[in-house]
Amino acid sequence: MANIQYYDVILKPVITEKSMNAMSERKYTFLVHPEANKVMVKEAVEKMFPGTKVKSVNTMNLEGKTRRRGVTYGKTAATKKAIVQLTEDSKEIEIFSGL
Repeated sequence: MANIQYYDVILKPVITEKSMNAMSERKYTFLVHPEANKVMVKEAVEKMFPGTKVKSVNTMNLEGKTRRRGVTYGKTAATKKAIVQLTEDSKEIEIFSGL
C-alpha cells in the first residue's frame, strides 16, 4: 500500500441533494483516496478540520460507469466514497456552512 498522508486522503466533498439532507444529521460525504481505510479517513477529518470529533465512518467502493464513444466502450475511473458522522459536541465542518 502506498504511503498516504492525511492531506491526501480526502479528495473533495460530495455536493448532492442527498448529501445535503444528511448534513442535518451531522453526516458529511467525501470522495476519498481508493486505498484509504476508515481509520485514515477519521484521522484526516479530525486533522484537517480542527474541533471536529468523528463518531463513525462508512466507506463504499463505487465501480466505474460504462461509457460509449462511437463504437468503442470504456469505463470511467472507480472511486471511493466516505460518509463521516460527527459527534453531538463536535464543531461543524465549515466548507459546508455556506451551501
